[in-house]
Amino acid sequence: MSDEKNQQLDVTPFGPIVSSEHLASSDGWQMSEFEYGLITATNGFNRWMMRCMAAAGFTDFSPLDVLVLHNVNHRKRSKRMNDICFVLHIEDQHTVNYSLKKLVKAALVSREKRGKEIYYSTTEAGRAACEAYREIRERCLVSAFTSLDRGGAEISQAALILRFMSGLYDQAARAASSL
Repeated sequence: MSDEKNQQLDVTPFGPIVSSEHLASSDGWQMSEFEYGLITATNGFNRWMMRCMAAAGFTDFSPLDVLVLHNVNHRKRSKRMNDICFVLHIEDQHTVNYSLKKLVKAALVSREKRGKEIYYSTTEAGRAACEAYREIRERCLVSAFTSLDRGGAEISQAALILRFMSGLYDQAARAASSL
């Protein structure tokens, strides 16, 4: 291929990739483009969590089950279901309750009643499962990321934008609820 053709290929602009063209107004196409990226990233992340957990030896867990397990294990402190829901930003407590029941049944999480509250903590098997997940994550995901040799600044910026967008969507959800 000639240099002229290579240059043309390098500068050929592609339009935005949107999941719902009918929602992409002239002022809001960037939001639709962001939402499509969020959809594909969410689905990829969910698939990753399930496959990583399966590689760690636990095949019957949903992405939410994996998130709940890691949250319960975080900082090695017991947590109430309300705390788990708050940190994971989940309104439907029954979904977290179901995950906790599955994790207790699998002996990865234990529950302890203190007064009127129930606290959850990881068992030795649960901590081992989290460690196996971490090792697989390091080998399959982190090593590929670090090979890009970018220092992580772009990922940190993306995380900041995602947290900002989460707040924007929450505010919009509250506004839509009042219509």
